Amino acid sequence: MSESRIARAVWLLALGQTLIYAGVYYAFPALLPDLTAGTGWSVAELALGPTVGFLVMALLTPLAGAWVDRGWGGEMLGFAPVIAALGLLALGFAPSPLVWALIWVVIGVAQACCLYESCFAFLTRRLGLGARAAITKVTLVAGFSGTLAFPLGHWLGGVLGGQGALMAFAVLVLMGGVVNAWAVRDLRRLERAEDLRTEPGTGALRLAMRRPAFWALAGLFGLVWLNHGILLTYVLMLFEDRGASGGLATLAAASIGPSQVLGRLTLLVQGARLSNARATLLSLLAIFAASLALVSAGVLPLLIFVFAAMQGAGAGLLSILRPVLVADILGRRGFGAVSGATSVAPILASAAAPSVGAALLQLGGPAVVLASCLGLAVLALGLGFGLMRGSARGAGA
Repeated sequence: MSESRIARAVWLLALGQTLIYAGVYYAFPALLPDLTAGTGWSVAELALGPTVGFLVMALLTPLAGAWVDRGWGGEMLGFAPVIAALGLLALGFAPSPLVWALIWVVIGVAQACCLYESCFAFLTRRLGLGARAAITKVTLVAGFSGTLAFPLGHWLGGVLGGQGALMAFAVLVLMGGVVNAWAVRDLRRLERAEDLRTEPGTGALRLAMRRPAFWALAGLFGLVWLNHGILLTYVLMLFEDRGASGGLATLAAASIGPSQVLGRLTLLVQGARLSNARATLLSLLAIFAASLALVSAGVLPLLIFVFAAMQGAGAGLLSILRPVLVADILGRRGFGAVSGATSVAPILASAAAPSVGAALLQLGGPAVVLASCLGLAVLALGLGFGLMRGSARGAGA
């Protein structure tokens, strides 16, 4: 299979992930003000839905990784977006918070099978050592999913209302499934031609879980994604609390996506000059600087753009670096299952983030949310330094 065909398949997967993330990940925070106004439900009741969805995703992701190891990744990437689209369509008709939460159970099943984790495991299985470049390309494009979702949600929410807009986002997700299926067809031709698959390793997950590095990786990314999930879910509310107008808050939120892309471009351009360990620490420093900027935006509201730049760059890099670090530190044997297991903590953190953020808002308002997220960033940075030092000692031993 020619390099151009491989590149086309990777860029198609990138487009598919962009559309799917816009619909199932970013649509909720983009439409939260409209959903609150249109349904009359509380923020906590609405946040319960994504929380349930991410909990289901966390439970199923290790199993989905094992399915990728067995060769079923293509089917998941093609068919799961259809399930997610049907779920979003059903959300448009949800008559109560209970039905809303139950529909998110179905969406959570689809998320486990078609978001980054399964996509990255699929690419790693097909491309082996070439997966890092492919993953970077996918996330470069998919980083614009938030840039697509926030302005589109702002417009659709005003025209159709929150629930009506969710039904419109279902069309994006369905298109993402079609694009994924096209990419999978090409990459499976590559598998038959060159057999670049990574082989599943019997007992690899059990062996990995005996290592402290496994739990350190899980804890590190759990802290980061709890910070990121809370801030992303309530970003418009927090920006307006810092003194930004609705339009300025939407513009700043939309800039998080391009910032993710810039961070990933930096990693792509620097290549061998920037080690994975150093890139990880720089990313964690950016997450810390972002929370600090948002706290300070109460004095100077334009600092919300500094927050968007730092948070986007840091989270964007870490989304690439997590599977790469898993392969570097824990090995490639049984990669789908091991990587899926290390992702449980960040997915659980993403699940908890909407509800934790709602509880913090009720406890003490935006100030408590901001202080808590700053604390999470500090803890993640400290754990990152410890993990990278331990890995360096292990490499030199």
